[in-house]
Amino acid sequence: MTKYIFRRLLGMPPLILGITIVTFLLIHLTPGSPVDNLTLNPEIKPEDLESIKKTLGIGRPLHEQYWSWITQMLQGDMGISLKTYQPVREQIFERLPNTLLLTTSALVLALAVALPIGILAALNRNSFIDNLIRVFATLGISIPVFWLGLMLIIIFAVTFKEWGLPSLPSGGTRTLPNGGDLPDRIRHLILPVITLSLAQLAGWTRYIRSQMLEVIRQDYVRTAQAKGLQERVVMTTHALRNAILPLITLIGLTLPNLFGGSVIVEAIFSWPGIGSLALDAAGNRDYTVVMGTVFFISVVTVLSNLLADICYGIADPRVQYS
Repeated sequence: MTKYIFRRLLGMPPLILGITIVTFLLIHLTPGSPVDNLTLNPEIKPEDLESIKKTLGIGRPLHEQYWSWITQMLQGDMGISLKTYQPVREQIFERLPNTLLLTTSALVLALAVALPIGILAALNRNSFIDNLIRVFATLGISIPVFWLGLMLIIIFAVTFKEWGLPSLPSGGTRTLPNGGDLPDRIRHLILPVITLSLAQLAGWTRYIRSQMLEVIRQDYVRTAQAKGLQERVVMTTHALRNAILPLITLIGLTLPNLFGGSVIVEAIFSWPGIGSLALDAAGNRDYTVVMGTVFFISVVTVLSNLLADICYGIADPRVQYS
């Protein structure tokens, strides 16, 4: 295991470096620059624009810009935002708690709902309940995130308020100016968490159902049933423990997806997280912020995959890493 972890850690820097190079080229090949809006000001002269570009460092060749950025990154400096002139690292870590709160809540909700529903569907195979759960799972995977978020806002934030029913906030993390206590934060979390978790919930439900159906056909499960053990004990102690082992890897691979999906969800619900920061930066051609967020999410993705493999090896001693 130690040698495997060491090899994976050695492979991380080239992978992340390749991701940053591709992202850097794509960003700079996109038409426009952070100073384009200044051209609308009639008082700005062409020589002033060139001076601003030189000061911001965006007038140099691409390889020089990338080398300057990567050397700063290796020193722990993500650079300065070309729009707000604030350190990129401070902006990311300022919004990181909001993104972690959103993604962690979505992960917990998806897992808490998918486990019992998936087991229920497997134990009632081809019944009405099983068919209903499979239809729900298919719809959950098929519904676009942005459409679901907008529908939830229209129904629970707008329509309910018009009807005089208890409504939910349509965006933000707290009610201004005096909100921010625990019940208020939970109310603001409900809609974005449901939106972000539905696709994962539906996918995990189908996965757990298929894993349970495979496990309950195994000889050791039938042997436990033949010994006269209670069905609940057989399912929880023998079947479920082996069925959810592959789910550990699946959860590790899902964490980056939740970070990526939070970009859309945060934009819809005005949630001040890393996703909305990256989206705003892309719209403003703020290269340094986009690169900083891509670098951060890339590191999270690689570490999540490594952590999932380690946890799987710990949970199942039969797994051998060569």
